[in-house]
This record gives sequence, C-alpha cells and structure tokens, in this order.
Amino acid sequence: MKIYTKTGDKGMTSLATGKRVSKADVRLDAYGTADELNSFFGLLRNSLKNSGINCADKLDKDLCWVQNRLFDLGAVLAGSDMEFKAENVCQLEGWIDEMDAELQPLRAFVLPGGNEQVALCHVCRTVARRLERLMVAMGCEGNAEVWLRFVNRMSDYCFVLARFVGQKMEIEPLVWEK
Repeated sequence: MKIYTKTGDKGMTSLATGKRVSKADVRLDAYGTADELNSFFGLLRNSLKNSGINCADKLDKDLCWVQNRLFDLGAVLAGSDMEFKAENVCQLEGWIDEMDAELQPLRAFVLPGGNEQVALCHVCRTVARRLERLMVAMGCEGNAEVWLRFVNRMSDYCFVLARFVGQKMEIEPLVWEK
C-alpha cells in the first residue's frame, strides 16, 4: 500500500467519518496540534531517558500513557466516535498532586528553561494551551467538557512536570524579574 493517495492535493481531506473538509478547517488544526503535542511528548520522553534522572522510568511510563490518550483525542477530534473518558482527567490530576506534594510552594512566575528537559515540558505546556484554544474555537461536539478538561489538565500537568523535573535534576527555576 502506498503512503500517498493524492486525494489531498487540492487542499481537501477526509475526516474519520468520511466527510471531506478543507485542510484549513479548524478541526484539522486541532487534531494536527494534538499530533504536534504528541510529538513533543515523544521528544521529552527521549530526553528524560537520556538525562539520568532517577525517576525516568516512571515518567516514561506516564508519558507513554499521555501519548496514547493524545492519539485517542486526535481520533475523536477527527470525527471518530471513540469514547473519551473522564477517568483520563482524574489520572492527570493524580499525577499532578503526586508531583506537587514534593515541590515547594510557588512564590514567583516561572520562566521556561533551565535545561533541555524543563524547557521541553514548557513547550508541551504551551502547545497544550494552543490545542485547548483550538478546541474551544471548533465548538467541540459531544463529550466536549471531558475533552476540554483533559487538555486543560494536560497543560497543568506539564507545568508541574517542569518544576518536578527541574527539582529532581537540581536545576534552579528561572523566575520572572519585574
């Protein structure tokens, strides 16, 4: 089977339902952004594995789960009738709470950076925020509340993950200087 079909050569593509839409449709921007976020999570996983951080195996397992849920979300955004469960939000909240319990209270705005792994967490955070905005713009249908909560928590997860990884790697947080 060939990878190219030539059916998109004129700026149209098919959704999971078979409906043809413009490649400029906000829905494509949304699921393309979910794919982009998934790719950045893959880069983050690889970077963490190679960093020597003592919790790399646990984080790799968690991030693999995240990547699979983002793939599910992409399918839903593309029109699949796959169910997207509220338990996915609870899973992220649990991990946020676990990491946050080990962190000092936040006393300043944090700038992205410090090292590669922390910066990648922040890239994932900002792409998740863009995905959330696109989902709102497309007027998510069906179980939209769960999808939006999941992506909102995803950005929160990435923020806490950045702080957690920085602490585990003994990286001083970069703080905003007014």
